[in-house]
Amino acid sequence: MYVEHKGARIFYEVEGTGNALVLLHGFLENSTMWKSLIPSLSKRNKVISIDLLGHGKSDCLGYVHSMELFSETIEAVLKHLKIRKCTLIGHSLGGYVALAFVDKNPAKVKGLCLLNSTSNEDSEERKDIRTRANKMVQTNFESMVKLSISNLFYQENISLFTSEIEILKKEALTTSLQGYMAAQEGMKIRPNRNHVLKNAQFKKLLIIGEKDPVLDSKISIEEAEKTNTNFVILSGGHMNYVENSAELTDVLKTFLTQKG
Repeated sequence: MYVEHKGARIFYEVEGTGNALVLLHGFLENSTMWKSLIPSLSKRNKVISIDLLGHGKSDCLGYVHSMELFSETIEAVLKHLKIRKCTLIGHSLGGYVALAFVDKNPAKVKGLCLLNSTSNEDSEERKDIRTRANKMVQTNFESMVKLSISNLFYQENISLFTSEIEILKKEALTTSLQGYMAAQEGMKIRPNRNHVLKNAQFKKLLIIGEKDPVLDSKISIEEAEKTNTNFVILSGGHMNYVENSAELTDVLKTFLTQKG
């Protein structure tokens, strides 16, 4: 199903009934990343999975997809579905988008889970990496995308999930070049949103990858403690929904049944 926002078509799917649960995927992913989790999560929830701008079946909207712009598309989907309150789970980029949504719409939120994500802004080193990636991807799109996916896993797990990684690479390659670059530019300029977690009047959870190659687990723990956010550490890298799918499902089900 689609909803239009500023002339761009945004793809989403709905499954189950109950409390509204919004699932937001990460960079170079799309709503298909949640397919192994949705059967369990949709037993007691109305699960809305959305393709972010420039990913999956959703259009691009300009050349910088800021977190605020991404957030507007989430608002558009929820308004279309007449949903007043929801819980959000965001993986990586999806977590940044969820934070932007909460920052603007705190009264519409019942809970927030950041999965291998952070409310911290990019370091200068990370910004430089994004800038270089956007230059390189213009001439080596396929190889850059494939390498990016492999680099998200804890290295010792790569051989264990070869078939899953190949599927992820194929899905990643459905992302357009414009979508890739626009998301990188948006992530590069995103502000620090520690205050969103710290001031939250609803349940919140940070799920950390012990060996996450993107987000240092020690920094993530410090972030959780500084913002009074509950956290869970799972072994593995940045892709807990693949590397620890069963354990992650249990953690999410527990989180969703907790009272705010």
